[in-house]
Amino acid sequence: MTDSVTDGLAPADFLRARDAIRSVILRPELRVHEITAPERLAPYALALAADVIPPELGRAHAPHTADSEHGAGRFVLLYDPAAPEAWGGVFRVICFAQAPLEPELGVDPFMAGVAWSWLMDALESRDAQFGAASGTATKVISTGFGELARAGDGTQLELRASWSPSNAEIGAHVEGWGDLLCLLAGLPPTEEGVTMIGRRRGPRA
Repeated sequence: MTDSVTDGLAPADFLRARDAIRSVILRPELRVHEITAPERLAPYALALAADVIPPELGRAHAPHTADSEHGAGRFVLLYDPAAPEAWGGVFRVICFAQAPLEPELGVDPFMAGVAWSWLMDALESRDAQFGAASGTATKVISTGFGELARAGDGTQLELRASWSPSNAEIGAHVEGWGDLLCLLAGLPPTEEGVTMIGRRRGPRA
């Protein structure tokens, strides 16, 4: 939601969705905060940015100026009262997640499909109700030359997805997105140690 839109002007469904997102509890390895939402995709929007911060690094000492090298993501909720036909409803989520991969996983032809199944499983395990899901998974393999030759090859997986939530209970969708980020970063599952989403606004879009 842009700063010019007040609670009194925003639709009640969007405000309920916004409040549900802001009440989400996530793992401490995820540093999540609100960022400026895109203004041209829908009349109302809210966006989050996330970085995966390993416990040994510490959240307080992690940089805020760039995506974490351990994994990062974006989550954007769009709301259009006109219910665009392509959405099949008034809500649409767009998300992005990326993380480095071990070299042997980077050449695995099934890894892209695994990442997509992780997202679907994460949403379903959180009981997120949605439809019209779509997305792409991309493996990026880089090779260093010259001064960077000693760094060797690097592999990164990027997942871009969108889907249409069936109602304003968007908290489950954010939780599923957070679970995906942790899976991509190789973090073990845990039910302990949670943190609230931060309200700090950052420079990312």
